[in-house]
Amino acid sequence: MSATNDPEAIARSLRRYGPLRAIVRHAGPPPLQRRAPANSRYPYLVRAIVFQQLAGNAATAIHNRLLAACDGRVTPDAIDGLDDLELSTCGLSGSKAAAIRDLTVKVDEGTVRLDRHARMDDDAVIADLVQIRGIGTWTAHMYLLGPMGRTDVWPNGDYGVRMGWSLLHDLDPMVTERNLLTAADALAPHRSAVAWYCWQEVGRRRAEGR
Repeated sequence: MSATNDPEAIARSLRRYGPLRAIVRHAGPPPLQRRAPANSRYPYLVRAIVFQQLAGNAATAIHNRLLAACDGRVTPDAIDGLDDLELSTCGLSGSKAAAIRDLTVKVDEGTVRLDRHARMDDDAVIADLVQIRGIGTWTAHMYLLGPMGRTDVWPNGDYGVRMGWSLLHDLDPMVTERNLLTAADALAPHRSAVAWYCWQEVGRRRAEGR
């Protein structure tokens, strides 16, 4: 498959892969992968830490309080200006506060250079991010899919992608993270879109009560 970031062309390409044909027709073209401004990277990672292992409503409330404490803009300087009590008052656990502090220190010191990520390949970005406390491969994959707008990310550790891939291929039990790692190699360089279609398939089945 040739590299392209045109959603219509990606959809046409992926329709040729039998297990994806129905969901591509149902869901239409995938979203356009587009890199966000560099100043969105740090707040994205802070938000990702806040949302880890929390229900959406609770995480949103905590993040909104943190945003208010930062006067509407989450930056390293704004986080540096908050003490531990203020972070706790926002609703952050000790481990989440420590992870956000570690992210901030590593960005401040230049150990992690978010400004260079656009010039780094996916593996290098992942290696850079997993130095940070509380950030693992899954979060790094979501970062590549999100603000970095990468087109060939394969988040094999994501539960929804595993479930969607299994539904599309009639796999029972669900495919393991390890087996999924190389399962979509033939669909490169469009695996970000494949992941999106896996999520769409899970949503379609739930909407149909299956």
